[in-house]
Amino acid sequence: IREGSAGYIVSFGDALYRSLDAVVSLKAEGIDVGLINKPTLNVVDEEIMEKLASAPLCLVVEPLGCKTGLGSKFGSWLLMTKYAQSGGKSLCKFGSIATHHEGCGGLWEQAYHQGFDSKSVQEKVKSMI
Repeated sequence: IREGSAGYIVSFGDALYRSLDAVVSLKAEGIDVGLINKPTLNVVDEEIMEKLASAPLCLVVEPLGCKTGLGSKFGSWLLMTKYAQSGGKSLCKFGSIATHHEGCGGLWEQAYHQGFDSKSVQEKVKSMI
């Protein structure tokens, strides 16, 4: 969705538009972070994974659980890239934001309660730079 030299946010579902808002705000502040939409959670796109592995940072932002969602698998996928296996200069910094509190899912308020709103995403990216 957006290219970036400082790293990438990977997102999907209702977290995607919140992540896009974060990317637009970060770019306005001079932080050139990109955004990748991951519509198929169970399919590994090797070309994108190589791109992410060699980027400065990769942050998965999702509306699913932190123990069973995309972020729980994504780090392992990064370690299996050709870039990581060949001993690339340095593997990206990796982080994830996912649901981790009890609550009624499906409500817009959950984004703020769970920490995947635009402001929380921006703060996480800044902490990873």
